[in-house]
Amino acid sequence: MTRPASLLFLLAGLLFFFALGSHDLQGSTEARVAGIAMAMHLDNNWVVPQLFREPFLEKPPLSLWLDAGAIRLFGGTTWAVRLASAFAGLFSVMLLYAMLRRFGRPQTLAFSAALILATMASYWSNVRGVGEDSLLSLGVTTALLAFYQAVRPDREGPNMGHWALFTVGMAIATLSKGVLGLAMPGIVIFVYLAATSVMDKRLRIGNWLKPALCTLLALVPLLIWLCFLYQRGGMQAVGEVLWTNSVGRFSGSFVEAGHYEPFYYYIAKLPEAFLPWNILVYLGLWHLRKSLARNRYHLFFSVWLVAQFTLLTLASSKRTVYLMTLAPAAAVLAAEYARVLLQWLKEHKPALYKHHRPLVGGVFTLAITSYLIAAFWFAPKADVRQSFVPVIRQIQALQAEGKEVVLFQPNERIAGAGVFYMQGYLKMLQTEPELHRYLAAKPGNVALLDHTNGLNPQVKVIKHMAINRQPYYFVEQ
Repeated sequence: MTRPASLLFLLAGLLFFFALGSHDLQGSTEARVAGIAMAMHLDNNWVVPQLFREPFLEKPPLSLWLDAGAIRLFGGTTWAVRLASAFAGLFSVMLLYAMLRRFGRPQTLAFSAALILATMASYWSNVRGVGEDSLLSLGVTTALLAFYQAVRPDREGPNMGHWALFTVGMAIATLSKGVLGLAMPGIVIFVYLAATSVMDKRLRIGNWLKPALCTLLALVPLLIWLCFLYQRGGMQAVGEVLWTNSVGRFSGSFVEAGHYEPFYYYIAKLPEAFLPWNILVYLGLWHLRKSLARNRYHLFFSVWLVAQFTLLTLASSKRTVYLMTLAPAAAVLAAEYARVLLQWLKEHKPALYKHHRPLVGGVFTLAITSYLIAAFWFAPKADVRQSFVPVIRQIQALQAEGKEVVLFQPNERIAGAGVFYMQGYLKMLQTEPELHRYLAAKPGNVALLDHTNGLNPQVKVIKHMAINRQPYYFVEQ
């Protein structure tokens, strides 16, 4: 490993792993996914992910397998369930650097692009959280970088290894997000090959067939899991993964999924999408437009950014975290435009150019320091309003007093957090008659609710708590 690569590995590792377990589960995704992973570990059920002890089939289980495996190896800690995302981010950064060097880009530019990726605020925060989006980003990044290396016209030597890497990337992407893991790299490959075919006035069948065949091979792990899932839940379970939670989310027919936003949602998010490097990304995309016809490298990364952005804009279900797969392309465009700016300074402002190294180093140092402070100080401080631990401790305190506690119509957040932190299950009630029969059955029976409106007869609230403005009530008869 070269000295820049070693330095990049150290910096990215510090950014992604420093104080990784210093704060509790925060937000709905972390609580839900950590709870499902803990249930997978407790039940030793690696085929059907479960929440509320019911199948939870929003997406394939690669991230859950890794999280449950980490729990089994290292215990049920927040650090353990965040490891898979952090490693995925680290691998993505290092792979981007290595492939840019293979593309013939200067060492400084490759290093800068990789470090820009590691220091994008949204990318950094998502890499340090529990969830599958970091793994999806790794899979898409691996597949697209390997694809471009395999088809770029000025490559040298055999490319079977790159097609193998492409297959691995597609397998990771599809095992992380199913159909979306197929669509995100697929749209980039289709648009790029269509554009180059038009510009060359020539159709290279091999460039279309090879990624298609490798993609079919990459689908084998997903198909194996679907076969086991079919044995457990039949076609309904398989359809829930492949159709309801994929096509349904894209088209908007699966209304229960939520996250539905207007078509301009991502356009409105552009000012914050790739902070703090936004201006370099957008100016880079605009500046490089003139070279797209003659520079396939510029064309590929521009298509990567624009095609995926368009696909996500057309989808009904929208979240800012979905932009993670665009981040590597954005980092390359930012680094390329920064190189253009430095070249301009060298030619027109040589006095300023002499100081560009300490200036660039200072900017990166400031960014890295800010993130480390945020990880060490601000993330734990957010536990005051976002942590589920106080509610779980209240449950445990009531149990220690000999009282039985159940959950009434629990939301995904508190159900997941409960399984994770208690490493066990609470009884759950779904109807009001069940609730009132339970509370009346024995003095001291307590239920945890996130609302009390509409209950008839009314119940007695013995404790009221809140997690990020979501109220929770401990009630008895």
